[in-house]
Amino acid sequence: MSSPATEVVRLLTVRGESLAVAESLTGGLVAAEITAVPGASKVFRGSVTAYATELKHELLAVDATLLAAQGAVDPQVAAQMAAGVRKALGADWGIATTGVAGPEPQDGRPVGTVFVAVDGPLTSSSGSAGGGKVAALRLNGDRAEIRMESVRSVLALLLRELAGEQTGNERAQDTERNGGF
Repeated sequence: MSSPATEVVRLLTVRGESLAVAESLTGGLVAAEITAVPGASKVFRGSVTAYATELKHELLAVDATLLAAQGAVDPQVAAQMAAGVRKALGADWGIATTGVAGPEPQDGRPVGTVFVAVDGPLTSSSGSAGGGKVAALRLNGDRAEIRMESVRSVLALLLRELAGEQTGNERAQDTERNGGF
C-alpha cells in the first residue's frame, strides 16, 4: 500500500493541481514527507515553516488580532495558515499544522493539542472552497510521536478533501492509467 504522501502526489498529479505547506510544530516534516515522493516536483510548490508566532502573521497573513487573542495554537490560526500559504506560494491547495508538541504547554493549551487544516480551490458546483477544513486533534505520546502523527493527520485530511473533490471521470481516468477496473 502506498504512503499518504505518495497518494497525495498521485492525486494532485492526476488533477494537474499544486500544493503548498505551512508548518509550525512539525518544523518541515510535512514538506520532507511530500518531497521524499518521486515526482513530487510536479505538484509541490514549496513550504513555509513559521515556527515563531509573528511569522505566522508576517509570512502567512494570519490575523494579528487573532494571534494576540488566541495564540498560535487555534483552529482559526490553522485555517488562516493554510489559506495564507496557498495564496503566498500560488498553489491550488494549502495545508497547515499548528499545535503543542511539548514538553511544556503553550498558549494555555496542553501538550498534544494540534490543529491541522486544508484550504482548496473553489468548486464550480458549490462556489465554496474545496478545502477550508480544520481538524482538532488531541494526541498522546512524546514530542516526536506528536509531530509524526500531526504529519499523518494533515496528509489524511488533504486526502479526504482530494478524494471528495475528484469527479467520476477523473477517477475513471486514473483507474484506467493504473490498470484497474
